[in-house]
Amino acid sequence: MFIDRKDAGEKLSVVLEKFKDDNPIVLAIPRGGIVTAYDTIKRLGFDWDLIIPRKIGAPQNKEVAIGAISLDGTYLFNERYLDMLNISHDYLGEEISKQTEEIKRRLKKYKGNEDFPDVNKRTVIIIDDGIATGFTIQAAIESIKKHNAKKIILAVPVGAQDVISQLEEIVDEVICLIVPYDFYAVGAYYENFQQTTDEEVINIVDELKTK
Repeated sequence: MFIDRKDAGEKLSVVLEKFKDDNPIVLAIPRGGIVTAYDTIKRLGFDWDLIIPRKIGAPQNKEVAIGAISLDGTYLFNERYLDMLNISHDYLGEEISKQTEEIKRRLKKYKGNEDFPDVNKRTVIIIDDGIATGFTIQAAIESIKKHNAKKIILAVPVGAQDVISQLEEIVDEVICLIVPYDFYAVGAYYENFQQTTDEEVINIVDELKTK
């Protein structure tokens, strides 16, 4: 159990110190992921940037993830859902465009540009505050692979056991501090899991820019 994202991030940074000689770049997933990544970036002095994958929701229920997309247009779809719900190509095209624009809008708001992180031949450490289904983060992982990362490390405080096992198949290493067999929700492993605000993200980004 973690007190909050800051506490989880401090515990994570102790483990991530082993990558110090790799000259890694941390890619934090806002909003909560930048709070979790803060201690690793600040204390260890790692390079950093933001990456934002977005869920593509079903037409009748946006909470049901039928796909996910990353900044560079890399997308994944759950083919079973597409067939079961008979989702049209037009809908998918509209959602891809809409979510890509939302990613760009958020990146501009948070860091002032919409550039894809420079991961070429770098060890990349992706940090988020936890993983439930792992679907959206897969889109981020696939996009990072396309940009020629040398090594991809996924680092989270907590994640579902079956999902962590799946993600271990597509990255070089997964670091997850708590891997419960009976997983309910990421927030269940935090005493305080209040939503991180845009203002908090911007304040952290501004502070890290001055390091």
